[in-house]
Amino acid sequence: MLHEDEVLMFFLGLGVLIFILANRAHLKSFPASKVLIAAFLFLFASWIFTILEGFFLENLLNYLDHICFTVGSVAVAVWCWKVFGKSKEAG
Repeated sequence: MLHEDEVLMFFLGLGVLIFILANRAHLKSFPASKVLIAAFLFLFASWIFTILEGFFLENLLNYLDHICFTVGSVAVAVWCWKVFGKSKEAG
């Protein structure tokens, strides 16, 4: 079953993906940008799997959805730690 909020989330994510692709040179200057972009890609994959599970392979795509969402969330937490966490030199 297809839910409107899932489709909306996909299209919002698609807009962000287009923004990332258009501005990738500038985004590389962000601290730990590879981790942040990887986190977004995992979350975007999760949104794709959420929509697809309504059409076929419901259980498999549901697992993939949850795995991607978990990995993406952990990657965001790692990025936050790298950017905002205490450094060892700050002592």
